[in-house]
Amino acid sequence: MDQLCWRGRPWKYGVMEAGVHLPLIDFGGEGLSHRRLAEAVDAARECRFAAVSANDHFFFSAPWLDGLTALAAVAERSGAMKLMTSLALVTLRGPVPLAKTLSALDILSGGRVIAGLGPGSSRADYAAVDVPFEQRWQRFDAAVRLIRAMLQPGSAGGDPAGGLLPPPRQARGIPLWIGSWGSQAGLRRVACLGDGWLASAYNTTPEGFAANMKVLRSELERQQRPPGDFPNALVTMWTWITGSRSDAERALAGIVAPLVRRDPAELRGRICVGSASECAELLSRYARAGCQRVHFWPLNDERRQIELIAGEVMPQVSG
Repeated sequence: MDQLCWRGRPWKYGVMEAGVHLPLIDFGGEGLSHRRLAEAVDAARECRFAAVSANDHFFFSAPWLDGLTALAAVAERSGAMKLMTSLALVTLRGPVPLAKTLSALDILSGGRVIAGLGPGSSRADYAAVDVPFEQRWQRFDAAVRLIRAMLQPGSAGGDPAGGLLPPPRQARGIPLWIGSWGSQAGLRRVACLGDGWLASAYNTTPEGFAANMKVLRSELERQQRPPGDFPNALVTMWTWITGSRSDAERALAGIVAPLVRRDPAELRGRICVGSASECAELLSRYARAGCQRVHFWPLNDERRQIELIAGEVMPQVSG
């Protein structure tokens, strides 16, 4: 095991923190199990990652393990790492049930939950719960305001417009980070409703992230909020560290592209598929653009990939 991978408090790898997505997808028939979740979390904790996260879908192009259940299953062994939803479908799950779940997870983890929220982009998810896809943004804004009211300290339990009992462990309530791919309206929503911003790795570039940061700072200033205190992270960074060009191309064209229904050429150079030095160069560009944390999603062999991220990729990242 690399010397960076040892038990201790999460730390910053130079200019950027590292997080990891839980293995919720069965990429190659290896199966979904608590063992895989536990091994990924153990490796991330030993390598001093800052957070573990879980995305949220009801239906997807591949088998998808429920993210909130997975986070609860590994909370006890996750050490000091943050537990993040990235993103939870508050519009479809409902703000009251989701608030109850997040509050319980915050209590059971000792106050380490960050609620990443988004409306979701899957028409299949909306159809499954009979919610019009065209109403997603209107419903999302209302749902975020309600869940914030319910998760704030001092709210009255039992009132649907107030909080739930027991309240979250965190004295200031659970922070709500809003997901946005970078539209003007989306970043305005982040500045207005959120405590942080989650960007999507395969839907942006370092240059796009930098441009979006300028827009977000402007929107925060308009809201009279200090931009310097507003955190961000880049999520769903599909990852396969390999020195073999053919192996990297197999992962890109054979796994990621059909999974997200994108042309491999569009994804090439946007995600951490390739050699350690190539991935470090991409992350360095993100660091210079203002990205504070990246959540990696290994395509298989989670422990080995996490150790490669910690031992070979992150030490090369510069700001």
